[in-house]
Amino acid sequence: MKIDVLTLFPAMFEAVLGDSIIGRAAEKGLLHLRYINIRDFSEDKHRRVDDYPYGAGGGMVMAPQPIYNAWRFITEPLSYRPHVIYLSPQGQVFSQEKAKTLATAYEHLILLCGHYEGVDERIIEEIVDEEISIGDYVLTGGEIPAMAVIDTLSRMIPGVVQHGNSESESLADGLLEYPQYTRPPEFLGRKVPEILLSGHQAKIAAWRREQSLERTRNKRPELLERMKENG
Repeated sequence: MKIDVLTLFPAMFEAVLGDSIIGRAAEKGLLHLRYINIRDFSEDKHRRVDDYPYGAGGGMVMAPQPIYNAWRFITEPLSYRPHVIYLSPQGQVFSQEKAKTLATAYEHLILLCGHYEGVDERIIEEIVDEEISIGDYVLTGGEIPAMAVIDTLSRMIPGVVQHGNSESESLADGLLEYPQYTRPPEFLGRKVPEILLSGHQAKIAAWRREQSLERTRNKRPELLERMKENG
């Protein structure tokens, strides 16, 4: 999968995503990441990328031209149009199910990170295919949401997660993950459940399923309701 990020702060991505699982996946060519600095495409001699909003009001708005120029830099050499996502509190709330849809439907994504009071509406109308939010709260910019999207999608690419099964993790099947344990078998008087030491894989699987259901019922009951509604 290819992911281009349009941002004012590419160093944020390099610092956070350059190491660990995602960094290794990029080095192996399993994931192609590119961070495009919108400011590099400003036509203003001072490299300005924002201006005061029409109609007055507080804050600044990201101007359309630098974003459009950066988008054209990515898309002009291509024979297809990448799917463009604007990270916005007005978008659909991101979920594991949405991540699956994106991972299977698109090979190339462009993530647009807004800042200040957002971006000029005309750029949304011209290049954006959908808006995505990571929750009902306000952040200073779209960089953190974009990292969350990249991290989630990367785990769905074969070979990125080297150990274990990412499909068994929390929310992969709509449920919270079962409890996990490792050595020692007893810690501060608390013992690992005997079933996990039995070696009986069918019984372990049944125990884990029941634990997932119980945890979801206690912590996130709305997930069970959503599963019922979806059949």
